[in-house]
Amino acid sequence: MGDVRPAAPAPGPVPPGILAVLARTRPEPAATEALRAALHARRMLLLKSLLVRVDGVRGTLPAPVRRRFEDDWALLERAERADATAVRAVLDYPTTGAWLAAVLAEPDGPAFQDGLAGLGSVAVAAALRAGCRFTTTRVLPAGTLPLPGVGLLRCARGRARLSGRAGAVRITDSAGQTLLLPGRAPAGPGTRWTADGALAWSALHTLPGGTAVLDDVDPHRVPAGGIGPAALPAAERPYSDHAAWAARWRDAHALLAATHPARAAETTALVRAVVPLVPPAGSGPPLSATVRTAPGAVLAQLPADRRELVELLVHETHHTKLAVLDELVPLWRPGGSLHRVGWRRDPRPVPGVLQGAYAHLALLDLWWRARTGPAWAWRRRAAERFETCREQVAEALSLLADSDELTPHGREFVRHMGSHHAHLARSAHSPG
Repeated sequence: MGDVRPAAPAPGPVPPGILAVLARTRPEPAATEALRAALHARRMLLLKSLLVRVDGVRGTLPAPVRRRFEDDWALLERAERADATAVRAVLDYPTTGAWLAAVLAEPDGPAFQDGLAGLGSVAVAAALRAGCRFTTTRVLPAGTLPLPGVGLLRCARGRARLSGRAGAVRITDSAGQTLLLPGRAPAGPGTRWTADGALAWSALHTLPGGTAVLDDVDPHRVPAGGIGPAALPAAERPYSDHAAWAARWRDAHALLAATHPARAAETTALVRAVVPLVPPAGSGPPLSATVRTAPGAVLAQLPADRRELVELLVHETHHTKLAVLDELVPLWRPGGSLHRVGWRRDPRPVPGVLQGAYAHLALLDLWWRARTGPAWAWRRRAAERFETCREQVAEALSLLADSDELTPHGREFVRHMGSHHAHLARSAHSPG
């Protein structure tokens, strides 16, 4: 990793046939693996771009900033030699992407230099996950050290020493207060405090039946401006209601697995984190979102029941799929046209129409199966939503087919989407 100085080449084209498979929204292991590989290639490209940029401004960086970056890069290399798979999990975690995008967007100067400290968070998280021996002292001006996909260290005194050895991590602040955390990735979800409350470790909760976590601590989990028209912020621990999310997640995955096992497996493979948003102020469906720079994270308010959560997960998983795919093969070019769609009150640009049509086509496929699936209430709901969604997607696909803002790959993608939509409409009374 550290020997690579020139910028890495962009990820290659989509493997033959994968574009058509993805366009039809049907889950296929080969397509899922292609997306995971594309995400990792993109993350490595951004990381190496950061290294090249630091090399370019090395002479203007303050000596402490330069030494800190070099030490963090060396720790990341050491972790990769110990366990490359564990390091990849940290590099590909959604908030790592959000940090990389943010720091690379900063102009040269103090903000960029401050953003470089995020490499320390990634490197320490990688070292913990890899189980390698290390010792590092961190100055924490904000009093926190986020570790992507692992947890958050709070240190009121602003300075902490972390030592990883013999299968444990010891954290000591400047007053000698100590927390001892067992295991390669510090176990024990929840928050542990020292006796004086000045040092705390908040480990992420893993959601049932997989590896996805409920991320309610990472500062990069929600954009600074919040989510949606109301600029909703993330829910903070202990108000994120882990127990309710875990129960709803377990029930939703059981329902999805009974309805479409392959789609349940795809969701498990692609969703790395759920980020709880503050509860709604009034009634209505839960708000959810996927941030383009952090695919694999579902930002959402807690759904009312398992059916709502199934639909939300399928919807946002397809926003993740399209975000990764468009980095690999651009599907649209810049344009200014706006269009009305059935699922939004506000007019949408072509990329928004495509995003929405793709997610709703996946829901259409889900409801097509659920009409004869488990649970009577689920079947009735699916039948009603199938008919409404079928017409909305048809109108959006017609708009996209007439647009001159799609690339050739984008036009091919929409054509395959249209073929699958027509198949679902024809076979509405004979699900398979």
